[in-house]
Amino acid sequence: MTYEIEDSLIVPGTPEDVYALLSDVTRTGEWSQQCYRCAWDDDARGVGARFTGWNRTPEREWHTTSEVVADVPGERFAWSVGPGRAEWGYRMERAEGAGEPRTLLTEYTRTTPLFETTFAERYGERAEEEMATRRKAAEAGIPATLEAIRRVLAGE
Repeated sequence: MTYEIEDSLIVPGTPEDVYALLSDVTRTGEWSQQCYRCAWDDDARGVGARFTGWNRTPEREWHTTSEVVADVPGERFAWSVGPGRAEWGYRMERAEGAGEPRTLLTEYTRTTPLFETTFAERYGERAEEEMATRRKAAEAGIPATLEAIRRVLAGE
């Protein structure tokens, strides 16, 4: 029951500006639908750097450790949760058009077979139900997160 989900939105700013915002994981709580706080685990940055995210929904609260797996200024920032269970990330492309600089921002997530194994071990017979809950949250959360990022970049 692995899945891949993505959505895109045109946001204000250059791809480099958007990358600078999104690669500062300490600001994630400003736009994330679940993660209210993030902190780097040490001074390392770039691919291989690790950070902890604190998350909450109305049903539960938890934290995760993630590892940066892609770090290309102005193009892509992504991390592996677990690591190895799911990947989340952003892709940035310059949006064509007149006027102020704009970026086509894509947020995506994809799960791995390790995600399924972990959920089977953790939730037993409820594993598929729990995975479906996570998928539904991502399907609703990605567009809402993109809109929240747009508002932050627009200074709203």
